Amino acid sequence: MRTALTRPLVRKARLSLTTAAAVSLMLLASGCSGGQAPAGGASGAASESAAAAPTGEAPARGDADLVIWANGPVVQALQPIADKFGEENGITVEVQTVATELQTNFVTANASGNGPDIVMGAHDWIGNLVQNGAIDPVQITAEQKADLLPVATDAVTYNGQTYGMPASVESLVLIRNKALAPEAPASFEELLTAGNAAVAAGTAERALNLQVGPKGDAYFMQPLYSSAGGYLFGKKADGSFDTADLGVGKEGSIAAAQKIAELGEKGSKVLSSSVSADNSIALFNQGKTAFMVNGPWALGDVKKAGIDYGLSAVPGFAGMQPAQPFTGVQSFYVASKGKNKSFAETFVQTAASQKETQRALYEAVRIPPAIASLVEEVAQTDPDTKIAADAAAAGIPMPSLPQMAAVWAPLGQAEAAIAGGADPAATMEQAGQTIAGALK
Repeated sequence: MRTALTRPLVRKARLSLTTAAAVSLMLLASGCSGGQAPAGGASGAASESAAAAPTGEAPARGDADLVIWANGPVVQALQPIADKFGEENGITVEVQTVATELQTNFVTANASGNGPDIVMGAHDWIGNLVQNGAIDPVQITAEQKADLLPVATDAVTYNGQTYGMPASVESLVLIRNKALAPEAPASFEELLTAGNAAVAAGTAERALNLQVGPKGDAYFMQPLYSSAGGYLFGKKADGSFDTADLGVGKEGSIAAAQKIAELGEKGSKVLSSSVSADNSIALFNQGKTAFMVNGPWALGDVKKAGIDYGLSAVPGFAGMQPAQPFTGVQSFYVASKGKNKSFAETFVQTAASQKETQRALYEAVRIPPAIASLVEEVAQTDPDTKIAADAAAAGIPMPSLPQMAAVWAPLGQAEAAIAGGADPAATMEQAGQTIAGALK
């Protein structure tokens, strides 16, 4: 991952597994069942679990009237916005860096009343933050919703309420080495044909880099999993996730498992545990791979390597459903125990939603803004942003459920085992049983 803004969504399986470790403790402590996390906050035991496990060091609040927590280049990008807001409202505003474990440190500091007024982070934190009573709902006006990408609004909606102001969107895309694969493939089969032709010609060592690793990576496998009909949790009539309807182990997931097996070590060997977060980008940048599934955060290194690249959406399997990667949305949240909640709400509802703010964030990290009209403006000079934004808009919002802590490891491990030659149906069914047991 190349920027701190994208950290909660880049390499999502890796991040979510990290987040899952903390969230798992909260689920176990609170006795959370398969139902939606309660909006009223976590139990005392869960809060104690969160408070006992922070790693990294959070800054002291200081004397500023309004304090915002973020990390990476966005801190510098946000400070001028914060200064302007402070001048307009006659207050002092400070943007502070929390370099590691931002979510965990925020939950802990908020519970003790020493946290910030606003925090910026990934939308899939919402379930955990709501369960811990750490954030308040955020009002998004009809006018704002009309200009936001719909996937961004959907992502910050939890239990029928909006809890964050979207700032940027991101998802996996297909990056190709145009010297090896000049045209964007319309299907995964076309991708394989072009990639394998480059391998046969001796100009590439691999057709595709898609992160599997020894322990699996369910985030990176999601486009293939969804194209074959796999899903994680079903949806209720109101569009919210139904945690009683677990898709892992059911028909669609088994079809996905069979596709993964066909691409694995006992099949075409396109998927391999030797390709991981540690080497996928580097191998592509050495010109050894025709295609790579990764995110826009990888493009900085690709450009530095001098690769003549092309960007497109990850294609689905021919005759099956479109590939839908997980979409992540970076958002601003109002702390439930902030010292200046009125100003915090005003900042999030006004300053955070302005084009000026989202353009500054885009300039800092080159991740697509959440404002649709701004995406179109940026695309005039950066067409990659439009392609990446369209891919995110067509994706599936990362489930913000605390129950996802029970999903990532078993599903990723099952997919890695299947790619390595394990029985597809039996392995996926066992993963579903493991997840279902954890949810109980």
